[in-house]
Amino acid sequence: MMDDLTLGRLTNETVELLQALIRNQCVNDGTPESGQEERSAKLLRDELEGTGVDVETYEPTPGRTSLVARWEGTDPDAPSLCLMGHTDVVPVSAGGWERDPFGGELVPGDSPGEAEVWGRGAVDMLNLTASMAVAFRHMVTSGKRYAGDIIYFAVADEEAGGAHGAELLVRDHWDALQCEFVLTEFGGIPYQSAKGTTLLITTAEKGVAWRRLRVKGTPGHGSRPFKTDNALIKAADIVRRLARYQPAAKLDDLWGSRIEAMGLSEDLSRKLLDPTRLDEALDELPAEVARNAHACCHTTFSPNVIAGGNKTNMIPDEVMIEVDIRTLPGETAEDVNVHLEAALGDALEWVEVEVLQDGVATASPTNNALWEAIVGATKSAYPQAAVIPSIVTGGTDSRFFREAGAVAYGAGLLSSSLDVGEFNRRFHGHNERIDVESLRLTTQLWFDIVDRLWE
Repeated sequence: MMDDLTLGRLTNETVELLQALIRNQCVNDGTPESGQEERSAKLLRDELEGTGVDVETYEPTPGRTSLVARWEGTDPDAPSLCLMGHTDVVPVSAGGWERDPFGGELVPGDSPGEAEVWGRGAVDMLNLTASMAVAFRHMVTSGKRYAGDIIYFAVADEEAGGAHGAELLVRDHWDALQCEFVLTEFGGIPYQSAKGTTLLITTAEKGVAWRRLRVKGTPGHGSRPFKTDNALIKAADIVRRLARYQPAAKLDDLWGSRIEAMGLSEDLSRKLLDPTRLDEALDELPAEVARNAHACCHTTFSPNVIAGGNKTNMIPDEVMIEVDIRTLPGETAEDVNVHLEAALGDALEWVEVEVLQDGVATASPTNNALWEAIVGATKSAYPQAAVIPSIVTGGTDSRFFREAGAVAYGAGLLSSSLDVGEFNRRFHGHNERIDVESLRLTTQLWFDIVDRLWE
């Protein structure tokens, strides 16, 4: 067990590194020239300088740099563990923030542990990227040896699907990343109830099926709109149809585990497990909790981008809608087509569908040494907690490692003071921030896991 003085020092280093990563502003808007993760790759390379570990960088696209450092273990037959954190962040609407979204401010609380680091990426997922780097450096320099290799992977382009990061690197540079186990975002959120504490660790994630819908019309003069073929009006109808569409829920074992973890009343739990009463039950939950719960058991359709038209007095002949579709385990691209047909009905004849991303849902089993190590490691902070597998509604780079045969989990450890609904709102939202106590717990977690993994 690490002494409090050492853990305090490492926590401070995690805080400082997190602040620096936030200030690097590696904003990924989905275009190849955005992100510029080379800034954070250089920062992290400097962080690992002098450890004696070989550090490699990969830049498949100018400025889109990922970093890999491997510390070899003592037993070539032992499984390897990769600590993976992405360095890019999503854009911000700065006007909605109370503080500078790229200031990386440490805002004091009532106690040192309640202080918070503010900024884009504080939750998703620079806190983990920073804590992993600090833990990895200390593991290497401590003199302690482990049986298996430990890899630190700071990856670009996670927020836009990984085409300039993990997807390409796993495919083309597997020799550098080869591992049996991966830890990445996100897990360790404590649910408190009368039955005790439950921690969710991510073992599965929904599929990504982003689509661009091109809605066709006929151009004309804006002063004569009567009976015109206006692509924008058609697009508005398509957005309404997507918003109304509600595919059937899938209530599987992961759903049952989540409901058990939430510690709700017996009556509400029964309703959430009953597909005929599910909608009624979701209405009884706080909005953010309901939003996440709904996404865990439904394929979802979110039209998030629209563009079209050339001039105020021209009737548009084409409007583009980009739709974020997230699929449940077992669903394929053909299932997405069936959903779109059901959602749009006769309006589908107006639309050309373009595939932006396609990736099926993935999952990892829990009958392995890494899962046992995670369960044991959480006991230092939550001795009586039940640790259960869960599905995450967003996509992560875990899917590329799972497809390569590795077991991948979303882990971390948050303080009990964090409200689950409030924490979920911070993902891609305003006023993103993380408390220092959670940074301390998560930094400690990586050491506790590796101490148990090769026992």
